[in-house]
Amino acid sequence: MDRPNLERLVKLNGVWLSRKDVLHGVAKYETSRMNIRITTDCGEVITAHNSRNSASARSLRNSKYKKVCKKCKLAEERIDRFVSKNFHEHITFVEPVAKASAPKKVGKKDTARPVPVPPAQTANPAAAMQTATQTTVSQTVAAQTATQSAVQTAAVPKTAANATGSQNMTNAEPKPKKAFSPSQLSRLESLLVSGDEFDLEKTDMDFSELESVLVARRKQELCDLYANSREHMLAKLERDISAFLISKGFIEIKSSILIPEEYILRMGIDKDEELSKQIFRTDDNMCLRPMLAPVLYNYLARFDKILPDPVKIFEIGPCYRKESDGSSHLEEFTMVNFCQMGDGSTRENLVKLLDEFLTYLDIDYTIEGDECMVYGATVDVMHGDMELSSAVVGPVPMDIDWGVSKPWIGAGFGLERLLKARHNFKNIKRGSRSEFYYNGIYTKL
Repeated sequence: MDRPNLERLVKLNGVWLSRKDVLHGVAKYETSRMNIRITTDCGEVITAHNSRNSASARSLRNSKYKKVCKKCKLAEERIDRFVSKNFHEHITFVEPVAKASAPKKVGKKDTARPVPVPPAQTANPAAAMQTATQTTVSQTVAAQTATQSAVQTAAVPKTAANATGSQNMTNAEPKPKKAFSPSQLSRLESLLVSGDEFDLEKTDMDFSELESVLVARRKQELCDLYANSREHMLAKLERDISAFLISKGFIEIKSSILIPEEYILRMGIDKDEELSKQIFRTDDNMCLRPMLAPVLYNYLARFDKILPDPVKIFEIGPCYRKESDGSSHLEEFTMVNFCQMGDGSTRENLVKLLDEFLTYLDIDYTIEGDECMVYGATVDVMHGDMELSSAVVGPVPMDIDWGVSKPWIGAGFGLERLLKARHNFKNIKRGSRSEFYYNGIYTKL
């Protein structure tokens, strides 16, 4: 005989049986990866494990009840359905709450300060103009390329035309640029910073001369830092963000880098998911946190019983993922996650907070709609083609598994990406925890 899980039993019966065997009508229900949250006709909210073998599932497979809830006002038809127990009859009395789908990509909407796009490069027409001035036959070539060869052969002797063209091309040649070997190019690129005026594709300086100039500049910059600020840009950004969020009423959290692997599963990340393959596991039960969200979920559930509404919390700290190598990815990176639960947790307030946050940091951005594996619909914050954040407007289905039942908003940013955007770094490692870069300056001088 078929043994339905709790979700199907609720769907078939349209009723809920309490621990005191009181029969309630089910107004709506929603499910997460592990649990089901039921709202009864009388307004009671119950969260239970969505299992075939739970006590709740066993009680709904039976037909016994002591009394009917007076506030639910159950019709006889719904009571009879509970008593008759025909699970093979596909009855849909209560439908689950529909999950909100992600909005389609909206491009560069909600733009605070558009990221400037450099003008397209135009080809240099010098060679074509020189050829066109040789003979009137060349002018015909510009208008009718299909007859080029025949007209040139008839109008100009081939040898004379080639000689004249060769002479003009020689006069127009620019000063030859220096060609660098791959190792030389790598060395120069590591020494360059965004404020340098050198173009490695056009410079006529040789390697030793250019390296000497860049090394002298970088040494002077490091000496200036030591004499003046002595602040690491990543640490300073952490302090600036912390001060901003505290001024907005958020309380700062500090939690362990090691988290139970069960938290990862509760976030909806199964072992066969791509993100699961990026996790650094220390043993069978613990791992280095790949995100800050799990512990913040726990704080929201606990602080909701203690602090006034709305609850505002944030954390800044290192996270770890086995990311693919690239100019915008790190295996060790610094995250800031901030979230608000309760009154005022709307998309409008989230976008306003994001704007105030990025304006405070002086970073240009655009906002797009997107979807991610963990949360579903997201509000993506972009700097050019680099994603700075995936912000979320809750509730989302997994809230049930964390004991969170109120609306919430939240966003997470990688601090190294914020530095990359602010300082126009070509490689994210320049603003990271590193022994090779200090405040974007290469230290192997």
